[in-house]
Amino acid sequence: MKKLFLVLAAATMTFAAAYADEAEVAQAQEAATEQVVEDEAVVDQVAVAAANEELAGEPMHFALMKKFLEGGWEWMLPVLLCLVLGLAIAIERILYLTFSQINTKKFVANVEKLLNEQGIEAAKEYCRNTRGPVASIYYQGLMRYDQGLEAVEKAVVSYGSVQQGNMESGLTWIGLFIALSPSLGFMGTVVGMIQAFDTIQVQKTISPDVVAGGIKVALLTTLMGLISAVILQLFYNYILSKIDSQVNTLEDTSITLVDMLTAYSKK
Repeated sequence: MKKLFLVLAAATMTFAAAYADEAEVAQAQEAATEQVVEDEAVVDQVAVAAANEELAGEPMHFALMKKFLEGGWEWMLPVLLCLVLGLAIAIERILYLTFSQINTKKFVANVEKLLNEQGIEAAKEYCRNTRGPVASIYYQGLMRYDQGLEAVEKAVVSYGSVQQGNMESGLTWIGLFIALSPSLGFMGTVVGMIQAFDTIQVQKTISPDVVAGGIKVALLTTLMGLISAVILQLFYNYILSKIDSQVNTLEDTSITLVDMLTAYSKK
């Protein structure tokens, strides 16, 4: 009987020791796993910090040029051309509208003074030597004074439309580049995704290293197209606002011209 108790006791102690060893092994493995995860997190944080420091240390134009080259010149270059051409037309329109502006109140007052003091010819000469659409409309109206006020009104309305068309010249091209830039970017996106799937098909794996190149090209071309469209849209709206302001001025001064000639004809 004593031998039986001794055997049972020995077996119990053996199982207890084995269980304790297994528990210690499991704790050791868990601790090692946690250490590996912590090490990986630290490595990731260091990599992110290094990347941020690298980007922060680069000038903005160098970083943009680097992204431009990474996106692939065959898709980024057409988008860049749209941006450059659109900006060139926008700047030309802004300069044209800026230089065509005059002090309208002073101009109208001078025309009225010359008309009352020196007659039609002096007022016509003053308008011919003054730049801007307002002066051009006044000159066309004064040129037809001898044909009657009705002819003056028709000339003012018709030439006002001509001047408005001159101010809006080139805006259709800016609108085209606004629509074309994101379209080219999206086309590059589609091509980049096709390249990524072709690479997956060839290598028969979906690892990040395999698809990262194609996806990066896709995202960069889309980003470039959207940036180009946003910049051109801002210039486009600014030009439209200047045109609307000048058109309102043309309509107001045209009415003033007809009133002046009506009063002059009654003298």
